[in-house]
Amino acid sequence: MDEKHRSLIIRTASLIALIGNFILAALKIGAGLYAGSLAVLGDGIDSTMDILIAVMALIVSAVIAKPADKEHPWGHGRAETVATALLSMVLFFAGGQLILSSIQGLVSGSETEVPGTFALIATIVSIVGKILLAYSQYLFGKKINSAMLKANAKNMTADVVTSAGVLIGLGFSIFFNIGAIDLITAILVGCWIIKNAVSIFLEANTELMDGSGNDKSYQMLFDAVRSVPEAGNPHRTRMRRIAGFWDIDMDIEVDPSLTIKEAHEIACKVEKAVKDRIDGIFDIMVHVEPRGDEQAEGFGLSEDRLNKHLEAGKKV
Repeated sequence: MDEKHRSLIIRTASLIALIGNFILAALKIGAGLYAGSLAVLGDGIDSTMDILIAVMALIVSAVIAKPADKEHPWGHGRAETVATALLSMVLFFAGGQLILSSIQGLVSGSETEVPGTFALIATIVSIVGKILLAYSQYLFGKKINSAMLKANAKNMTADVVTSAGVLIGLGFSIFFNIGAIDLITAILVGCWIIKNAVSIFLEANTELMDGSGNDKSYQMLFDAVRSVPEAGNPHRTRMRRIAGFWDIDMDIEVDPSLTIKEAHEIACKVEKAVKDRIDGIFDIMVHVEPRGDEQAEGFGLSEDRLNKHLEAGKKV
């Protein structure tokens, strides 16, 4: 799939998210203000963040559609990862503000009004709407393996849980006629938002730091090399993500008596074997060395080093 098609899918998904979240955010903020529920208002603010996310995704879709240039020889795909990291920071800030506002309300000791039933209705509508939006983002994200759309789907799924928690809190607050329950619910909503923000940031940071975060992919890579009889000892192997695609560098050893053409043909077989086993290859570079010419590895992984990592219980 080329970047133009990928950009079109991201733009479509972002427009759906933008329109859907605008409607839900307006509904919840209006209901929160009208019914006097800080938890529902906070849920509405969270949906407002989703609107900003959708706008950010639209901008990113235009950036990643640009072809590679001399300043960006690997293309502009990392803009999606940077946007994902920024998204996590916005969510973290929103969650923190909600917690602080709720704690301030509890500490002040002022009597908190019990929310009206309109807040319950708005929250139920929000849950249904968010389920539909999250599922659409997940399908689009899975289709093009987009970290940003998958993160947005995860965020919207968390919104469903958040709204469900708000619904329960509202029910208790109205049933027991205790307004403070709404503030406590708002604090829990804020904590959930922060948790998801940290999770999204860690995933984006793995890509920004050129980590793979995936032992299985390295194992598949070494299995691919093993399927080519003439190739041996894959080492100095590095896998990194660029907007959902794999960029791979590796060294292999071949019979030193082979001609350059024969060695090149083996490297091409290895490239094909890797592409047959691993989806979404952006680029793969296979360097050929004469068998037995051992050199110290300053970076990358060999199969032995991977096995040692796995035995030690570490992630690559």
